[in-house]
Amino acid sequence: MADESLEQLATEAWLYGYPLLTAEATKAVMTAVPARDDERRKAPVNQFAYMRRTPDASFTEVVSPNADTLYSSAWLDLSQEPLVLALPDFGDRFWLAPILTAWSDVFAVPGRRLDGPTAGPFLLAGPSWTGDTPPGLTLLRSPTAMNWIVARYATSGPPDFPAVNRLQDRTRLIPLSAWTGDPDDHTPPTDVPVPTGHDTATSPVDRVEALSGRAYFSRLNRLMVDNPPHPADAAFLDRVAELGIAPGADLENRPPEVLAALDAAAAHGPDTLRSLMARAESAGGQVNGWTVHRGLGEYGTDYAKRAVITRFGYGANLDADALYPHATTDADGRPLDGAHAYVLHFDAGRTPPVRGFWSLTMMNDRQLFVDNPLDRYAIGDRSGMTTNPDGSLDIHIQHDNPGPERENNWLLAPEGSFNVFLRLYWPEQSALTAAWTPPPLLRRDADVS
Repeated sequence: MADESLEQLATEAWLYGYPLLTAEATKAVMTAVPARDDERRKAPVNQFAYMRRTPDASFTEVVSPNADTLYSSAWLDLSQEPLVLALPDFGDRFWLAPILTAWSDVFAVPGRRLDGPTAGPFLLAGPSWTGDTPPGLTLLRSPTAMNWIVARYATSGPPDFPAVNRLQDRTRLIPLSAWTGDPDDHTPPTDVPVPTGHDTATSPVDRVEALSGRAYFSRLNRLMVDNPPHPADAAFLDRVAELGIAPGADLENRPPEVLAALDAAAAHGPDTLRSLMARAESAGGQVNGWTVHRGLGEYGTDYAKRAVITRFGYGANLDADALYPHATTDADGRPLDGAHAYVLHFDAGRTPPVRGFWSLTMMNDRQLFVDNPLDRYAIGDRSGMTTNPDGSLDIHIQHDNPGPERENNWLLAPEGSFNVFLRLYWPEQSALTAAWTPPPLLRRDADVS
């Protein structure tokens, strides 16, 4: 095979492995503590960290965070034994607890949509466990040993936090060997050894994208041992076998041209990913300047899409649980920029159709929150916005304060480029089928008086 073709194949393999390496890097950052540390949003493996208040602009662990929910987040290692997931009664509160594999696919979704106010307890087992499920537990078997649970609890803001915090305290993980049927019988350890050698100061994305080809693909081979590829990946793995990419494989004795191709793929991989991201924004699903990425949470063999979503919004939910219309341009295709003012106008009765809730979230060009004096990172149906006399709704998106009459409906933009997400939790069928679509973002200093 020509060197150029080798590099192309290696680039495909780089994209293929991107979610798995990003998962490991994210896990390393979020578990580098001996005991649960809610202030730092970290906890040892197999323990929940409870995010007691919504994230602010200092939160950089995960791209495209949300400010609408409180989180309980846990990284799991199911290689030794299963865990029991115990959950409280959520009453009438919207909740969602998707469990992601190491490859970023959602394999189980406890939550309001499927379970109502109560669910579980569940037995979370990895691919190698062969035991019997104890009575009273519902088995959820993951195809990988490494998993991530991101439980979300809808909140109306700081006055509501104590009530959500009590629900978080009743969201527990207990090793099967310690399960007695009563979650209160188990106290998580507070002296867990912290692995060394991990750069936890650098963002997971930056860490992964800085790896050399040999380091990247060696890590991929190692991680695939406990986190096996999906059976549908067999044909792709046959193609990349000549590169030395396989579970547990050693790259040391690969031919020089192969190693050069791997290094080149890693060097160019981030640019390739950015190009794919731009293409995804300008291609399918774009309506009124919004791109609606559908088919999230389960990617099959679309490895490029899976890598893009990992980079752009790691931890994405299934469509049935959430849709994320995303805009980087205004109604006329011009890039969004804080030098201009924008209005998002919803006609009466045409706000996002949901059974859960909806919000509009501001992101900077690194897909992180924008620091602002209001500590307002999102605005939505629980924000107490002011409607117009005819029942319509205007959201003002700009850097400068729009004035006291509009401040209640103001989402502050940075001075430079930005993008916005609509989040529709438990969307109605009209949103899932695109019978309802978001209205365009109008540049007010050009289009609106």
